[in-house]
Amino acid sequence: MQGNSQNNFFESKVLGHPSGLFVLFFTEMWERFSYYGMRALLILFLTSSIGLGGWDWSISQAMSLYGTYTAMVYLTPILGGFIADQIIGYRKAVVIGALLMTLGHGSMALENEISMYLGIALLIFGNGFFKPNMTSIISHMYKDVPEKQDGAYTIFYMGVNAGAFLGIMLCGYIGVNVSWSYGFGLAGIFMFLGMLQFIFAQKILGNIGLAPDRNALPELENASQTSEMKEDTPLDDLGEDIIKDTPLEKGDKRNPFTPLDQFLMWASAIIAVVWIINDPVSKIGGFNIFNFYVGNLDGASFMILIALGMFLTLLITRIIRYGNVVRDKMIVVAIFAFFTVFFWAAFEQAGGTMTLFAADFTDRVMTGGYATLFLVIDIIITVVPIGIISWVLFKLFTQTFKKYALSNLILASSFIFIWGIVIWKIDRNLSSKAYVVSYQSVATTELDPETNELVDVEHAVYANSDDFKPDDIVTTKTAKVIEPVDMKIGQTFPIVEKKRGGFRYLDEEGLETYKDRMIFDGQRPKVLEATVTEVKENEVEIEPTWFGILNSLFIIMFAPLFSRLWESKWNPRGPVKYGLGLILLGAGFGALALGAQGLGEANPDGSVMLVSVWWLTAAYLLHTLGELCLSPVGLSYVSKLVPSRMIAFMFGVWYLAVAIGNKLASLVGGMVEEITADYSLSTFFMIFTLIPIGMGVIAILLTPIIKKFMHGVY
Repeated sequence: MQGNSQNNFFESKVLGHPSGLFVLFFTEMWERFSYYGMRALLILFLTSSIGLGGWDWSISQAMSLYGTYTAMVYLTPILGGFIADQIIGYRKAVVIGALLMTLGHGSMALENEISMYLGIALLIFGNGFFKPNMTSIISHMYKDVPEKQDGAYTIFYMGVNAGAFLGIMLCGYIGVNVSWSYGFGLAGIFMFLGMLQFIFAQKILGNIGLAPDRNALPELENASQTSEMKEDTPLDDLGEDIIKDTPLEKGDKRNPFTPLDQFLMWASAIIAVVWIINDPVSKIGGFNIFNFYVGNLDGASFMILIALGMFLTLLITRIIRYGNVVRDKMIVVAIFAFFTVFFWAAFEQAGGTMTLFAADFTDRVMTGGYATLFLVIDIIITVVPIGIISWVLFKLFTQTFKKYALSNLILASSFIFIWGIVIWKIDRNLSSKAYVVSYQSVATTELDPETNELVDVEHAVYANSDDFKPDDIVTTKTAKVIEPVDMKIGQTFPIVEKKRGGFRYLDEEGLETYKDRMIFDGQRPKVLEATVTEVKENEVEIEPTWFGILNSLFIIMFAPLFSRLWESKWNPRGPVKYGLGLILLGAGFGALALGAQGLGEANPDGSVMLVSVWWLTAAYLLHTLGELCLSPVGLSYVSKLVPSRMIAFMFGVWYLAVAIGNKLASLVGGMVEEITADYSLSTFFMIFTLIPIGMGVIAILLTPIIKKFMHGVY
């Protein structure tokens, strides 16, 4: 325990772990707050109407940008981890990453195209520096006390989910109900505060994470680790003087990267990255980098098939050159990676089509007892986690305030800020009222530009409208507006129709902003004069981003149960866990497919049929249970099955599989409108039901073969 005794990590403890772990805990929590807070808003912002601050993009365009972002955040950590390992050290990488992400969120808050694209680019590169190096610091902190490592990662994982939970809840709420800019900006504020508290407390980590000594030789692992190189020192990349003296596993053989290997690796990587970037560039900007055809195949499809072929050639030719045991184990990792692509391609619909489903097709208005129940539940699941985290913060104060006062004060100020937002949010929800309003609608005839024929249409009568025709029929329509304002029966106020249905009240400042945006975009402001006819006290509307918190909430609830299950005699084999994860994921989409049947049809009262919130809640529950079965398993088996000298390459393969899954999620999700038009929304979700369940069954059936190839690894 030489390393830890030198740094005196365990002299200052919180909940039985070094105080330094909780510095990392809060830094990671704010980073996840910023990431998931922004992600919750992105699709809704891009597809929202111009007048209400959005960009009015199609779902296909929005999903292409979203998918490129989520794919790239899994590719850049490969580069960021290498730079930290070899050049700047983990701590500088974390600070650089946090600074880039802070600037990225600030840039997105400006809400123009240049700042949006710049912001997303900064977030991608910032994530590359930040993401791999936080866990690397923990790994080094506990390298001499491995028996405490599982507990440390459990605590750290709670920080991850707490950040995701708070980010989706608060950034989502402010972005939807107040301003997109404020939502994006809030994510940046807490990323900045997280960076500062890390900077001013980083000395608590001792020498861990400092820039590496370039003159030092790589350390050798002890005999219990088969005398292989450390994970962050891939043997294939070392000089022959190191390689020749390093023992091999029984039956293994050397397999250095050949010039052909390096060509295949770099060529496939470059083509894949260009292809990922080309998707939004072609759909949004109209410029296709691969603007050619090979037979009936478009250029983009042709090039990605070429890249895939190169990568598979690289993977296969490298695997077959190893000894039998290592070869078999790497084949198992490749199989797990293959199933991982399908899992994330479906699971990542959460930030895209499932968010849109919540916004467009879910009955989010709670009335009567259901409204009261929701408000009580929302208050409990908001206040209790923040209260627990605040208690952890207090415990950290008692151990570190004297030495790291500035860091602690910054952390305290961030929580005061959080509590202020939470109290404001609760008060706003409790103050909201439902107003039944009336407005005028006109039935008229208009020229259809496609058929050049007169057709009957009906639309609302906008304020100061002077384009009535003599034969127009004016009627009175009613709508419901839920806002935290005080109105009286008979009072008139301006409302605008939201793109996804429903209406929004605008105060004087909001009305002027709306008009300016519409006029700037060359559109006529569509302001309705609404008159209050009824006031309903006990109603509340759930914002569409709220459902995203269910994943983190269910993880916190069920992770301890799954952890105990995996440590018991009922712990299944890895392929079975994978199969169960995929099947549960498919079952979640099955709930959405079942609930989506009949969507769009009229109810007896003339309203459009919407889906109960329980279908979406059931989907998130099943998806989370699937994630708990599959997500922790993959990386664990990479570390167990792959020799240390190849760990960097195979982790790269793994993150590539996750990136491919994220990009596929956006490609298929972007087709939702087309599939719904040709078939139904239920059919769209049925695709994500049948494919994961089918892949899960295959994974379970492959268990005997995979078990044999794992050579005793459980």
